[in-house]
Amino acid sequence: MLLRTSLKSELASKGMNSRKLEPMKYYRLPWSLTDNGISWLEVTTKCNLACKGCYRDPKKDGHKSLTEIASELLVFKTKRKSDCISIAGGDPLIHPKIVEIVRMIRDEGWKPIVNTNGLALTPEFLHELKEAGVAGFTFHIDTTQKRKDSLKALEEKDHNALRQKFADMVFAEGGLSCSFNQTVSEKTLYQVPDTINWAKLNPDKVHTIVLILYREPSMLSDFALFSNGKLIKDATTYNNTDFVGNKILKAQDVVDQIRRSDLTYEPSGYLNGTVDPDSLKWTVAIRYGFRNKTIGYAGSNFMKIVQNSSHFFRNRWLSYSSPKILNLGRLAMLFFSIFDKGSRRAFLNYLKNPLQIFQKVYLQTFAIIQPLDVMDDGQMNMCDGCPDITVYNGELYWSCRLEEIKEQGVFASAVPKKKLTKTKNIKANTNVMENDLAEK
Repeated sequence: MLLRTSLKSELASKGMNSRKLEPMKYYRLPWSLTDNGISWLEVTTKCNLACKGCYRDPKKDGHKSLTEIASELLVFKTKRKSDCISIAGGDPLIHPKIVEIVRMIRDEGWKPIVNTNGLALTPEFLHELKEAGVAGFTFHIDTTQKRKDSLKALEEKDHNALRQKFADMVFAEGGLSCSFNQTVSEKTLYQVPDTINWAKLNPDKVHTIVLILYREPSMLSDFALFSNGKLIKDATTYNNTDFVGNKILKAQDVVDQIRRSDLTYEPSGYLNGTVDPDSLKWTVAIRYGFRNKTIGYAGSNFMKIVQNSSHFFRNRWLSYSSPKILNLGRLAMLFFSIFDKGSRRAFLNYLKNPLQIFQKVYLQTFAIIQPLDVMDDGQMNMCDGCPDITVYNGELYWSCRLEEIKEQGVFASAVPKKKLTKTKNIKANTNVMENDLAEK
């Protein structure tokens, strides 16, 4: 153990945990605007938390009626093929008709996934939702929240007991997918391994960890924002916070942190940006492992075969696999080792110790979401094939920028302030020249 620790320290000191991500080595997920693994249904703006960085105003709109929700589901049905519907908000668990909403989604053939902070969830409520057809839960828990059920939490590791509570609750009900979202800023970046390592201790209960890189207006200080051709002087759509730091994080930053404790971490699939093809907007890694021991990570062919097989046999891209499937890690590793280099390396590691043959192998997903990035020329680099597309007034929009549509009717555009200054100087010089000519 001492030798292994020393080796990790030596490799880390040489920068081995900072090897560059290479999109062309991974499988580009074939998800698109109209054919996607997930769609995003916002059933309410109301919430039982008031998080500083949230991009939904809980005082606006409120709960949608079942009629409105049925109308939005019809838009998804006619404009976008999906495997899952992420039920979001606000917090959907405080919607008085959430059980009926889950049943509506299930009856239409989608997997209903509830995105929640978990405050309103009890074992009894959970059972009722399962009876209605819920397929899983994604819990948002992190230090950006001021939670009454975790008041003393100052760092992400302090929330692990609360995460464990919900993981245990979902596991006790049985048969449901369980995921956790965590917002990551420059100030909490170094805490990422604490959450990842906790998840590795619970591969039978925690199926996915999603790390979402935070963005806010203060990061756009070099740009002027325009809407409908007019300068937005006082941006009220999104708020600035005191927890973000100064650095705009990229997927590479998070991967470097994960590799501090897991040098073998390697993605298998990704989504690129709408402007920059090399940007990793969604980075997905599939882990083979026991409790707290990683055997390896699936490679690109694993993701390619899984996604295309799903589409061939089910006519939809796969998202949120059931626990039954994720518990078959050993079988998956054996089968995919024929076609996939990552799975083959994991299988060889598995065979090194004969005693490991008696241990159960699990599959886990570790994903990183890198939201909107503004390029040097002001172009907005969004997630190409974004799974979090939602419906508003019968049309499809990126959910993370929906407030712009609600308030302005269009997405805001960015112009470098340097360019504006240059334009003003040209106009000023032109006016001087015109005045001189007029005087002559």
